[in-house]
Amino acid sequence: MVDPVRQDVVAAARTVVVKVGTNVLADPTGHLDRHRIQSLADQLHRARSGGRAVVLVTSGAIGAGVGKLALGKRPTDLAHLQACAAVGQSALMQLYQESLAPYGVHTAQILLTASDFENRARYLNARNTILTLFEYGALPIINENDTVSVAEIKFGDNDHLAAMVTNLLRAPLLVLLTNVDGLYSDDPRTNTDAKLLATVPNIDSTVTGLAAATKSALGTGGMESKLKAARLVTVAGEAVIMANGSLDGILDRVLAGEAVGTLFLPHGTEVPSRKRWFGLTVRPKGTLRLDAGARQAVRDGKSLLPIGVTAVVGDFGKGDVVAICAPDGAEVARGLINYKSSDAQKICGLHTDRIATVLGSVPYAELVHRDNLVVTG
Repeated sequence: MVDPVRQDVVAAARTVVVKVGTNVLADPTGHLDRHRIQSLADQLHRARSGGRAVVLVTSGAIGAGVGKLALGKRPTDLAHLQACAAVGQSALMQLYQESLAPYGVHTAQILLTASDFENRARYLNARNTILTLFEYGALPIINENDTVSVAEIKFGDNDHLAAMVTNLLRAPLLVLLTNVDGLYSDDPRTNTDAKLLATVPNIDSTVTGLAAATKSALGTGGMESKLKAARLVTVAGEAVIMANGSLDGILDRVLAGEAVGTLFLPHGTEVPSRKRWFGLTVRPKGTLRLDAGARQAVRDGKSLLPIGVTAVVGDFGKGDVVAICAPDGAEVARGLINYKSSDAQKICGLHTDRIATVLGSVPYAELVHRDNLVVTG
């Protein structure tokens, strides 16, 4: 069945990011499933043949390494995980290249860490490289650089990485191919009455509460991570479709506008590229806690004044990204702050006309100007 809303979403998406999880690509022992990879490659080729620019964000390197090394199960310590990734990444790319070779498609491996996104120059360079690969007709295949990533520079999972790539390219659609049919009203493994949600207009606390905090045997994510990734994309004004990647022809059906999986609609105005970088990509260096009035003002698109801030946490400099939080601690926005942390602590809670008394001058009336602020919650 074709869904008119999905048809509109898909028709507008001339650039598509497709993310595929480990459990879609591998069998339970961790060995890569050649049939599934070939099926995915065939569908990616058809999507590209229709005139779309396509990026693939793929998991599977660690899982492939587990299978090739005959470990039986995924290791838990960092050194062994990174060794599995080193062994498995080349095997994963080789299978993609072999699967796409009959179509004359060149695959282009891009391995990234979170620090590549936080550095503005590297961020823009990654974008330019992907756009140039489109010019050459190559298929960019992106994975986290697991062999060198440590806790400080990891994305956490490839759902998050896929969301960041979507925002990097301002792609109108992210397709998450996972091992479930989509988002359900309850856990279908324990509740046979659980219903698949066809469309989610807004990822709020009610929706996130539906995610079971589970992880798969081979992958690193779960429904919670997928909803976080979907929110990161939809808050920027783009759409997300989550569907079961183990079903034959599922990507074809998604891009045909069929009512499969769950569609997460955009629930914000389209965010400019610069704001996507500091508001939805860079990790905050500190936190500002607001009172209720300031929280509403920020959500209404106004600048953040010192009087509305009840607490300043962290060590940051002028121009750093800070998280802006409600009285209960929930993040509502991110922005570039006009003051270093020590000065921000001195003037928080004060009227603007008292800043000069405390600091000796008034460099800025606002802690965060509305032009340097992105509402995230």
